[in-house]
Amino acid sequence: MKYLILIYGNVENWQHPIFERHPAFLAMPPEERAELTRQAEAMYGEITESGELIAGVALADPVKTRTVRVRGGVPTVTDGPYAEAKEQLAGYFVVDCESPDRAAEIAARFPDARLTAVEVRPIMNMSVPEA
Repeated sequence: MKYLILIYGNVENWQHPIFERHPAFLAMPPEERAELTRQAEAMYGEITESGELIAGVALADPVKTRTVRVRGGVPTVTDGPYAEAKEQLAGYFVVDCESPDRAAEIAARFPDARLTAVEVRPIMNMSVPEA
């Protein structure tokens, strides 16, 4: 089954990878930062090699976001994300795993999970059955 791993980050630190700009990461000793980065790279390599990684996408700064709402048949487009929040969706990964536990295990290995929120959501199969 496919899972969406959502990475959130503070807009004040917007630059990818998000975890490398997080104040808690920057406060770590250099050796600890290097080790966390090494672990992340190893995890990316592992899930790529295993075929579990389907996609990984970094999103642009939320100031470049446009939100669209249609009310009464009239579209309204506003600048910025849909919600006023300190943390915004920074990027996502799509993984194909045997279980939700494996998807959560992978998500827990993202450095961002130690510093901010990482969400795991199953992706519904939206294909239309053939008649």
